[in-house]
Amino acid sequence: MNGEIPCHPKKIKEVILGDKFISINEFVAVARYGARVTFSQNYCNRVIQSRNLIEKFLTENRKIYGVTTGFGENVSKIISPEQSETLQRNIVRSHAVSVGEPLKKEVVRASQLMMLQSFGQGYSGVSLQILELIRGLLNHHVTPYVPGEGSVAYLAPEAHMALVLIGEGRAWHKNELLSGKEALERAGLHPITLGCKEGLSLLNGTSTVTAFSVLAVYDAMTSVKVADIAGAMSLEALKGTIKAFDPRIHKAKKHKEQAGTARNIVRILEESEIAEKHKDYRLQDAISLRALPQMHGAAKKAIKNALEDIVNEMQSCGDNPIVYPENGDGVALMTGNFDGTYVGIQADSMCIAITTLAKVSERRIDRLVNHHHSELPSFLVANPGLNNGYMIPQYTAAGLYGEMKTLSHPASIDNVPTCANQEDAVSFAYFAAKKAYLITKKLHYILAIELMCATQALDFLKPLHPGQATKAVYDLIRSKVPVVEEDRFFYPDIENIYSQVLHGEIIERVEEIIGELEI
Repeated sequence: MNGEIPCHPKKIKEVILGDKFISINEFVAVARYGARVTFSQNYCNRVIQSRNLIEKFLTENRKIYGVTTGFGENVSKIISPEQSETLQRNIVRSHAVSVGEPLKKEVVRASQLMMLQSFGQGYSGVSLQILELIRGLLNHHVTPYVPGEGSVAYLAPEAHMALVLIGEGRAWHKNELLSGKEALERAGLHPITLGCKEGLSLLNGTSTVTAFSVLAVYDAMTSVKVADIAGAMSLEALKGTIKAFDPRIHKAKKHKEQAGTARNIVRILEESEIAEKHKDYRLQDAISLRALPQMHGAAKKAIKNALEDIVNEMQSCGDNPIVYPENGDGVALMTGNFDGTYVGIQADSMCIAITTLAKVSERRIDRLVNHHHSELPSFLVANPGLNNGYMIPQYTAAGLYGEMKTLSHPASIDNVPTCANQEDAVSFAYFAAKKAYLITKKLHYILAIELMCATQALDFLKPLHPGQATKAVYDLIRSKVPVVEEDRFFYPDIENIYSQVLHGEIIERVEEIIGELEI
């Protein structure tokens, strides 16, 4: 993944900010798996230098947006230095108006980490004290309660996070929901008083937008590998022909992701007695099997394009104004770096790519459970009629895919002016990124269902042996999901395989045998 360190996020225990940009794996390690955050000396030095500049500007009473002026359409209102602390507290309180169910803890943690990434570049003028407190929240598992609905791009969710820093709002300490003040006390932390510009900076930028998108693109990059694995297992179980993956075919079409996907399928099915026996069984298969490289490859390309822009945003400062040091002094530059359009467009594109993977996976699921196509027992159970078998998991996949289609409508093309038309063009990147995050989870479930069905289907092809890689996946799934001989409660089975997909266990088993899969 674009220069990733060769280590799964769950194995990373500490992430150091400041000397280099962190990788997506490190980002996910903090957000999802609770890795500790530390600052390098360079990080601290940049922050202190930037804070000294903003305090100098305030002393000199320079006219700077959000420092000596009001916010948004109130930019024409001048604020005295004596009122600066009140101004910053007021913006946090007044902007904490998102509503609805709270964001997942990993999204909040990712947003806080994104703040540290952005502010630590030394262009924001916030104090080191604030960043140390945000780091303290992450390291002590204090997670602000952040209602997740009602943002056009930023501001409101970030304000709920900032409330906890001043001892207000609500937060979880570990798994207990408390007042912000009590959550800080439980963790041995103390609220702070916001200085000039600090409330504005905490609300500004693409923190939540990038947080959603980093988690989404990480999960999408996982999904494309799992999709190849699930597709290979379905091809094997449905007696598909490996001839559709002949490298000469994919050399004739100039997309490297397509050719790489074809190579993945061939490698996954190496030494498969099933694939070898049935390579001439049909002249050609259905499109969901035969065009697997073309369709998976196109999705991979779109996700890789999204990855590039999301990584760039992850490494950017999205504040306004920018405090730029130069010639022993500095300048405050009023800007639009808070805009999330780069991420919004790519998140919308990711939604289409991820839903394309869901489309072909759901069709393979249907072929597996449909005896008219599979040549296997109806709904993959030995005694159909009395037993429903995997009839209804296909409904679940179809339902999830239906939701994904609706969520794939682009959000970044929309616009509703705000702030008395001072903010006359808004990105709607928040919802675009949120959709991408939600859609990746739904794809994980669909792929889990495909893997579950393909595993059951392979049982009916014994004594023929699957490939070594597919056998490893089969064994992993069977360690949690027994053979279906009669109907049972299938929800736990789906959740167990979903967890194996989410946390990389499926990919690890395959790559231990055949090496790294291509993306």
